[in-house]
Amino acid sequence: MKLGSLRSAKNRDGELCVVSRDLRRAVRATDICPTLRDSVENWSSVQPKLLGLAQRLETQQVAGEFAVDQSQFHSPLPRAFQWADGSAFLHHVKLVRMARKAPLPETLYTDPLFYQGGGDDFLAPMDPIPQIDFSYGTDFEGEVAVITTDVPMGVTPEAALEHVALVMIVNDVSLRGLIPDELAKGFGFYQSKPHSAFAPFAVTPDELGAAWREGRVHLPLLVDFNGTFFGRANAGAMHFHFGQLIAHAAKTRTVAAGSIIGSGTVSNEDPSAGSSCLAEKRMIETIADGQPKTPFMKVGDRVRMEMRDAEGCSIFGVIEQVVRPAQELPYFARN
Repeated sequence: MKLGSLRSAKNRDGELCVVSRDLRRAVRATDICPTLRDSVENWSSVQPKLLGLAQRLETQQVAGEFAVDQSQFHSPLPRAFQWADGSAFLHHVKLVRMARKAPLPETLYTDPLFYQGGGDDFLAPMDPIPQIDFSYGTDFEGEVAVITTDVPMGVTPEAALEHVALVMIVNDVSLRGLIPDELAKGFGFYQSKPHSAFAPFAVTPDELGAAWREGRVHLPLLVDFNGTFFGRANAGAMHFHFGQLIAHAAKTRTVAAGSIIGSGTVSNEDPSAGSSCLAEKRMIETIADGQPKTPFMKVGDRVRMEMRDAEGCSIFGVIEQVVRPAQELPYFARN
């Protein structure tokens, strides 16, 4: 089952829609539940009704169905009470730590790195990335993420996988120029982690078929930058699977339904897979040549992210964003 949130002037959480597997048709599901956030908070009772509608949409014409225009959809959850991002791809961790001349954590292989991002206001998948200062080092980061149901405190990693309601992909925007000073304070990211954007459609794990196994999505994340290939790293290379990440988040507190847990930047050791962020490519250049050649994003730069199934069909829809000066965007220029 695939779900999305149509943009709405009346509700900042959007309007819940069921979307066909080929992403061509959709139907509003607001008579079942008004928003995706509401549906996940009541997943056990709402999910069967949404599934029934999805099955009817696949097999017959449904009253009120419409052709999908991905630009009309927001991120599946336009906002979330919690957006917590791990760093489960250890190749990426190693390279970025080298870039910062920081030591690797002693517990790198046993304890996930984690930070809590801003879930109050996500960008839509085709919204511009606002840039307010070139020195901030604007970067994209391609990741996989899951939306949870209610997770009890102290859950085991195996049991935590039962609380994965939906899977998404995300551009977790980072401001690399701000990260070193923030981390030097010993209190973690904040200003260096602005608005993230998610592809328009969230899918249930069963929709991924054999690609969803061992708590991971075993498919490449396709990243283009300014119209050319940038990366196709396979997301199945996660060291920590999503059950382990969710269990880490729930070690000392419950995790509420509608929380988003991210994988961290998708990264592979195979150089032919490219990268899912600029920082990683810059570090590879530094190792090879002594200094980076690839600049961070500037106004007009465009990033595109997508994941396709074994038949080449888009699963989550497309993230496609261009960098714009924040002062030119009314939403970000407001006081």
